[in-house]
Amino acid sequence: MTALARLMGKPWIWSFAATLLVWLATVVVTAGASSGGLSEAAMTFAAFYVLVGIGQMFVITLGPGNIDLSVPATMTLAGTVALKFMDTQDGLILPGILIAIAIGLVVGVANYALIKALRIPPIIATLSTSFIVQSAAIWTNRGLRIKPPPVLADFSTSSTLGLPNVAIVALLITALAWVLLHRTVYGRWISAIGQSLPAARMAGIPVDGTRFVTYILCAVLAAVNGFLLSCFSGGAALNMGTEYLLMSIAVVVIGGSAVAGGNSNVPGIWGAGLFMFLIVSMLNTYRFEAGYRLILTGLVIIAVILVASGRQGKGR
Repeated sequence: MTALARLMGKPWIWSFAATLLVWLATVVVTAGASSGGLSEAAMTFAAFYVLVGIGQMFVITLGPGNIDLSVPATMTLAGTVALKFMDTQDGLILPGILIAIAIGLVVGVANYALIKALRIPPIIATLSTSFIVQSAAIWTNRGLRIKPPPVLADFSTSSTLGLPNVAIVALLITALAWVLLHRTVYGRWISAIGQSLPAARMAGIPVDGTRFVTYILCAVLAAVNGFLLSCFSGGAALNMGTEYLLMSIAVVVIGGSAVAGGNSNVPGIWGAGLFMFLIVSMLNTYRFEAGYRLILTGLVIIAVILVASGRQGKGR
């Protein structure tokens, strides 16, 4: 089998192929006028999708039924509390980041505590947590839109060596996620749990501890994403995390990770994140109405998933 054939057999390659086609279609209709700006915008917004997608991917890898629905609320609370604490002061940036991470830790612990103590499905546990966290965000925000410190605002909206800074942060976290999954015992543990929970227990894998850490990791990444997004957008809003619930799941599925768990694809998260931004951008360029955009976006996503899953099945 040639190197090209092996590459084409990778399920995540199809998200990048779809991304390239959509990018070309958008550039063609604008006669190339938007290629530079479109690429930079795609990298920027895909970075936010990637951060929540990686966390959700770790949870989904644990196997059927594992999912975190508290992602949007965690983003909102972390962004709101951190920005309120920093109060536009550059000297409080580090404590602000630590506060956002601490919120992620607390939410992750609460999620798994409900799952373990009450023995309820993760979808119910994390949904219940999200109501509490969102209520805390509403109480904290009180309708205000506090601006981020100038240094953070400049950093999140600027580029380094042609790459948006938020994309660089996401790339670094992506690299760490790949190392965790493929070069550590923890990565082998979550894959084993996703493939067969009973077998993982029989093999002596600390199932509860591994799941506990995974839900914390997902919540921390959501909190970091909320912190960066609030700095990028000029302030935290109560609806800032809304689109990231379905988006965090969509980029995992389109990126080639197995919905049933046990198999994850870190590179595919980027392909899927870029694709999700570009498909909406392309439909806007072609001036489709909102209803048609939603329908066409859904159809294209289904098509990409079917192609990827079909190729994956042939490769087995």
